[in-house]
Amino acid sequence: MIIESRAYARAGLLGNPSDGYFGKTISISVRNFGAHVSLYQTPELHIEPADQDVGIFRNIYHLVESVSLTGYYGGTRLIKAAIKKFTEHCEQNNIKLSAKNFTIRYYTSIPRQVGLAGSSAIITATIRALMRFYQVKIPLEILPNIVLAAEAEELGINAGLQDRVIQAYEGCVYMDFDEKKFKRKGHGEYICLKPELLPKLYIAYKTDLGKVSGKVLNDIRTRYDRGDQSVIDTLKEIADLATTGKTAIENQDVVTLNELINRNFDLRTKIMNISESNMELVNTARECGASAKFTGSGGSIIGIYTDDEMLTRLIIELKKINARVIKPYIV
Repeated sequence: MIIESRAYARAGLLGNPSDGYFGKTISISVRNFGAHVSLYQTPELHIEPADQDVGIFRNIYHLVESVSLTGYYGGTRLIKAAIKKFTEHCEQNNIKLSAKNFTIRYYTSIPRQVGLAGSSAIITATIRALMRFYQVKIPLEILPNIVLAAEAEELGINAGLQDRVIQAYEGCVYMDFDEKKFKRKGHGEYICLKPELLPKLYIAYKTDLGKVSGKVLNDIRTRYDRGDQSVIDTLKEIADLATTGKTAIENQDVVTLNELINRNFDLRTKIMNISESNMELVNTARECGASAKFTGSGGSIIGIYTDDEMLTRLIIELKKINARVIKPYIV
């Protein structure tokens, strides 16, 4: 029997990047893109490489392009980290795994390095497949912790829990990562919101922008850890936007939600350097009349548009700067 599992892209609607600093966020799953894992029993444990993992290139320029988009290690490192953390979780919880091996392969359609959580999607899909293969149950609220541990502890990726929570729960989720609550429960407070209450949303992402999210966030982490008050205060203000946004979504208050989205990005610019390419993305969308903020750490944006005329304008203007516009499929 072949086990198939998936995890979808995500877009942070409000509150990011406060999730890595005991803050609050609202995020949506984006089913337009996803990571797909296939797993089946075999005599030996075998991880099949995807195209991005194969070390064969047309020429040196192809190699440079590949490294710019996918990094030096591809996706098999994510699979290995997921398997290791899944096994450790089972050992720590006295869960005995049956003595059988498997072959695992993956495919992802999530655009790389544009802040749509492609790495965590591969890990989440892998752990889901392993759970089914070994018939292991992991509580939904704990699954994001294991995914984050695979990235942070095993691979040194600087990240928060937001991506892993929405990829576990899917839909639209409000998340509170209050430090005291987290230490007491071992996880945050996760509240599912009705996606049908959301306004008209668009996502736009650069088709020629490659970067590594962890590197972008490294400076803010250092400043936060050394007690930079401006960083601490700004992250708290960003987190509070998610709380206000939850009420706005429940009341279908589009005007307030629109203002909060713009405010989220504007606050981010106070404590983080924004590249010229990313500023161009946000400003172009706002010039069309839409709100705009990063979905993650840069490379893609999310916002509200009012009607089809504005959506058409967004598609035309953003295409001029090599950006693609989609309407996120959430439910």
